[in-house]
Amino acid sequence: MVRRDGVRVTGLARSWSVALAGVTGRVVGVEADVGPGLPGFGLIGLPDTALSEARERVRAAVQNSGETWPKQKITVSMSPADLHKRGGGFDLVLALVVLAAAGAVPEGACTDLVVLGELGLDGTVRGLRGVLPAVAAAARGGLKRVMVPTANLNEAALVDGVEVIGVASLRHALAVLRGEPIPEEEQIATAPPVVPRAIERAMLDLVDVRGQAEARRALEVAAAGGHHLFLHGAPGAGKTMLAERLPGLLPELDRTAALEVTEIHSVAGLLPVGTPLVTRAPYARPHHTATTAALVGGGSGELLRPGAASLAHRGVLFLDEAPEFRAGVLDSLRQPMESGEVLLARSGITARFPAAFLLVLAANPCPCGKAVDLGRGVGCSCSPNARRRYQSKISKPLIDRLDLQVFVDRPSRSELVGDCDGESTDTVADRVRVARQRAAHRLAATPWTLNAQVSSRALRRELRIDDGALRVVERALDNGLLSARGMDRVLRVAWSLADLGGRARPGAHEVGTALALRSGVVNGWAA
Repeated sequence: MVRRDGVRVTGLARSWSVALAGVTGRVVGVEADVGPGLPGFGLIGLPDTALSEARERVRAAVQNSGETWPKQKITVSMSPADLHKRGGGFDLVLALVVLAAAGAVPEGACTDLVVLGELGLDGTVRGLRGVLPAVAAAARGGLKRVMVPTANLNEAALVDGVEVIGVASLRHALAVLRGEPIPEEEQIATAPPVVPRAIERAMLDLVDVRGQAEARRALEVAAAGGHHLFLHGAPGAGKTMLAERLPGLLPELDRTAALEVTEIHSVAGLLPVGTPLVTRAPYARPHHTATTAALVGGGSGELLRPGAASLAHRGVLFLDEAPEFRAGVLDSLRQPMESGEVLLARSGITARFPAAFLLVLAANPCPCGKAVDLGRGVGCSCSPNARRRYQSKISKPLIDRLDLQVFVDRPSRSELVGDCDGESTDTVADRVRVARQRAAHRLAATPWTLNAQVSSRALRRELRIDDGALRVVERALDNGLLSARGMDRVLRVAWSLADLGGRARPGAHEVGTALALRSGVVNGWAA
């Protein structure tokens, strides 16, 4: 409302922002009313402590940007009212709707605009975590104009069909909304299409690994079918070298998978500078002192963060010296191994983080690592009880979920000093790519893309293997060497071996090889 003397005494303005829970965003409507009453700033709609404190930050940022703060009653409502709003990412939208309601911004200038950004006291707009999933949520909500910090400009532009405006300060944002010239030091165009730079394949190459034919084969099968892998054997045999080279065997991520991975890294604040789109399979290697929260994610309120399991989504999660991890920490991986995601439930919030990783465990046979060398005359200083305690740190249910369990012995002297090199990463990666294409074609009418994802029901019906090829598996079941879950995992590995070999269906050879690759570590990790 405007008085006869032209002084505005009341006004209403509306804009939009996004509240994140994990990588899931919900559009939030932000309304401001400036009207008669005692001067004050009321914020309603379940704000947390950080957001409640935004009132002081916003007031200081507005005044330090050369604008006039309304000396009237200000009420800001954030809806839906039953959704908790957390963090400092609402600062910029609060400043804009208050100024718009006070008449400092043309009417309707921010009505269809999604605004994300934290303000400094001087009016600087600071970068945020989680801008990519927030912009994607806005696009799904039908909103096509988004204002973000310049630090997040390229990241936000990854979302198709959205006009992205980058701003460096509150003055910059107001100039855009008013149609005024942008300060020269802050000029930046609407975000151009992002063309991610090519990321070179890692320098780690399989050709550096001497010997280990069986372990190298297991690595290839794991990459082809998405199978979890357990490497067990003597210290210095090459377990870590093999695991570090597994990401290089995985194909580049397609657009959908790349955006999924990028969203997780955005929330974690780990996106690479200049190239926000993650196009290569990620690799996570947490230290054995990691907590459950560090491995699967944790925190509280707005501090919920993805763990290593989610940071390895669509890639490799490597746990070296696995028995040194606390047993409860290791077992926390059992649920995401089955479901492909982590659900973190806290008071008032539930966050979902995708976690479809390829798990690789590496372990020595005992605390001193010499148990495998007893036959060579090298003494092991560990008692039988110590070895059992050490091996029991990895629970049998977790081991049962590992498709490939391979013993890695030390390479021979001839393998170490000889001139014979194994295949390179590029050569093996080409076979993996072709095998994955065969699996994707076979599974095109299903919700799966990898053999490791196929359900037990489908293995016994649409993808049933001939009874004659299953005799070796049936004997292992009768002898107690396989569980029902273990049988399914053997059959999935057999399909991956068939894809690598160019066969239409697995035969007795593929099934037997799959069983051998799983049986390398049984009954106390015996070789």
